[in-house]
Amino acid sequence: DCDSCHQRQAPNQYVTTPTDCGSCHVQSFTNARSPNHVLAGFSRRCEDCHRAGATTWHDATYHHPDTYPLVGAHASVRCGDCHTSRYRGTPRDCASCHLKDYNGATSPNHRAGNFPTTCNSCHSMQAWRPARFVDHNKTRFPLTGAHQGTACNQCHINGRFAGTPTDCFSCHKDKYDSTTNPNHASSGFPTSCQSCHSTTSWAGANFNHNATPFPLTGAHRSVACANCHPGNRFAGTPTDCYACHKANYQGTTNPNHQAAGFPTQCANCHNTNSWAGATFNHDGQFFPIDSGRHRGVWSTCGDCHTNASNYAIFECINCHTHNRADTDSHHGDVGGYRYASTACYSCHPRGVKGDSARRPVRKH
Repeated sequence: DCDSCHQRQAPNQYVTTPTDCGSCHVQSFTNARSPNHVLAGFSRRCEDCHRAGATTWHDATYHHPDTYPLVGAHASVRCGDCHTSRYRGTPRDCASCHLKDYNGATSPNHRAGNFPTTCNSCHSMQAWRPARFVDHNKTRFPLTGAHQGTACNQCHINGRFAGTPTDCFSCHKDKYDSTTNPNHASSGFPTSCQSCHSTTSWAGANFNHNATPFPLTGAHRSVACANCHPGNRFAGTPTDCYACHKANYQGTTNPNHQAAGFPTQCANCHNTNSWAGATFNHDGQFFPIDSGRHRGVWSTCGDCHTNASNYAIFECINCHTHNRADTDSHHGDVGGYRYASTACYSCHPRGVKGDSARRPVRKH
């Protein structure tokens, strides 16, 4: 009746009667227990949940999207399942409600696997199953190539996730040990598979020789591996030229390297592009034939090295055709003097008059 609303402020008061629900229904709001409106911190705007024209208080609907949107399976969950006598401050993170599901999960074991408690990383709100680990790339081991199609249990054996190693060898040791072309184990290959292989395929491996103590340059880049690594021997392969090119050294006749006593450091004269076109630094290693007064006065090596099979033999007197009698008289006070090319060189190693390393000996 009218008085139910118009007697609350003052008897027979109509002009200032409030129109908001809470003013009339504050007692109903305070007494509500299912749920407790006061403890839940509900608004006194009764119309937010109780429809105008409804014949009973119990015909109420709460507009949840204003707080925590209910989607998927959440839309059919009873209020009391999440709000156990508590509405204000109800947590919104998954684990607060689903910690029991997390702790009870065995396939895989979430706790032993040290899985994060952010359930939405793998689960959707539609249903717990099927779950999918959606972003492996946010872990220490992003999935690339063939790893993207690999079943989880191939790497995470017996449901082990925490502490799963991220190095290639831990998973691929059997492939390393069984490889014969070349034999990785006996060759001493590194176990860092990614040095040669990609995650796309084992085949088509590419070895970066330039990362070893022997970078490949020139003609070496096109040489078959077996030429330097016979019998698939890799560990301990020598890096000096002579070890591989001994036959070339010994078979050379123009000039004869062995008879001439040439050094076995091939790189002194040859480069890796080609054997032909070698350059010998005569000035830096032996006699300065390319500089000073000797420059341009000879045509071929044979001008001085008269024995083509033995470059250790050389002649100075052929060019310096001094009369022996005059030469002998000029060197009469030099101890150990001989009229011989080797004697010339021993006293004049730079080919200059007066550069003798010997002290003159006076005759009496």
